[in-house]
Amino acid sequence: MLGVIFGKNNKVKKANREHFFSAITAAVSLEGRTDLHPTRYAGIVFRPVESSFFSNLEKELKDLLKVSENATGTRFEVKDDGHGTRWVVLDDKDFEDLVSTLHLVAETIVEHGFGDRLLASVLRFDFEGRKAYWIYSMKRGKFYPFVLDGDNKRDNAAEMRLGALMEKEKIPMEKALESWYALWGIPF
Repeated sequence: MLGVIFGKNNKVKKANREHFFSAITAAVSLEGRTDLHPTRYAGIVFRPVESSFFSNLEKELKDLLKVSENATGTRFEVKDDGHGTRWVVLDDKDFEDLVSTLHLVAETIVEHGFGDRLLASVLRFDFEGRKAYWIYSMKRGKFYPFVLDGDNKRDNAAEMRLGALMEKEKIPMEKALESWYALWGIPF
């Protein structure tokens, strides 16, 4: 089902580093003049596969994240969810470190030939007093907003307002609203 959610084509677009890192400038700009506030949480979700190559990748990722944790203070945790996917959850008060570490994890997975297993990078915000996310679909190479109204309901009107703000900041946005899929069970 997640394969359907994040695009019919299983190929992952090569992440455009400049486009992905535009989230940093946009978040700083929006925080100063809107009711959007970055939190200290972010994550990347992927579908694990049973293979020794993938096990080696996960060990290398954990080693890399431990080095990163020592260098930047970005803490990490690996969590499985009830949808058969695995999350690398990051915790750091420095938003730029969160974005950089997400990119590092994604690049490492792609370099090991498992790019087709990546689903999304997710940045958490508080927006108008609600839990909100910027979701970067790896398969589409675009961001879109996801705003919760409670635990199991999304706030479409808030998503439209947040999407308009993101677009003004020139973040590469998913234009097709039907591709703004809910990502339930985000563990942060």
